[in-house]
Amino acid sequence: MTTRSFEIEEVSVAPLVAKAPPVGQAAPEPLRAPDYLEGFLTASPERVPHEAPGGALYEAVIAALRDIFDPEIPVNIYDLGLIYGVDIVDGHVNVSLTLTTPHCPVAESMPGEVELRVAAVPGVGSAEVNLVWDPPWDPGKMSDEAKLELGML
Repeated sequence: MTTRSFEIEEVSVAPLVAKAPPVGQAAPEPLRAPDYLEGFLTASPERVPHEAPGGALYEAVIAALRDIFDPEIPVNIYDLGLIYGVDIVDGHVNVSLTLTTPHCPVAESMPGEVELRVAAVPGVGSAEVNLVWDPPWDPGKMSDEAKLELGML
């Protein structure tokens, strides 16, 4: 086995800290381009429309839906996956709701309760609930929180 040796003639070391310019002189140009995060950190976040997902009114409606519980299952109807959609246009809220089965004992009362609770949210002018059956509800529509509550995780 042979070993080779190499001679290093010179090593240049970049300064770790730039020296401050003498008093009265301008600072030198930076050695690298501005950081790519600079614009990101100074930009203000995009404003979410009041009625869009993430907006204040939308989140208030979702909170109201999370306060309604299925009488047979100890989980709220939102996490249970019974809410298929929430659309808000000019203060009018349209909720698409399904039930676990068409023969659910609350089939007559649940849509009315949802409409009353949503209409009571400040900022909502009117509410309408559409009871839909397609696609049919199945346990896969439940949130992880609901599955955990029911011992399915």
